[in-house]
Amino acid sequence: MKLVVAIIKPSRLEEVRQALNSLDVHGMTVTEVKGYGRQKGHSEIYRGTEYAVHFLPKLKVEIAVDDAIADAVSTAIRDAAQTGRIGDGKIFVLDLLAVTRIRTGETGASAL
Repeated sequence: MKLVVAIIKPSRLEEVRQALNSLDVHGMTVTEVKGYGRQKGHSEIYRGTEYAVHFLPKLKVEIAVDDAIADAVSTAIRDAAQTGRIGDGKIFVLDLLAVTRIRTGETGASAL
């Protein structure tokens, strides 16, 4: 099993959700986060005063999937979240050692 973690722009969430639904992946966790990468933030003007915004709003999407579809999920997220501009985000794929469904007690891939 794998845990796919994607940091994406908030405006791309619906496209990512639709891409995952087309792969029959329905469960995901979405968290609002802030961060920066190579763009190191940007400047904004508020009431005539310029100030720097170092941490930009992003979404962290976490999906637990079977090993067999991890690459397809990663590709679907990349294609759906890509705008071609700086700040599109990153995708991390981690080994997932154990999963337990709390309601039924199922473990492993059947708990996904």
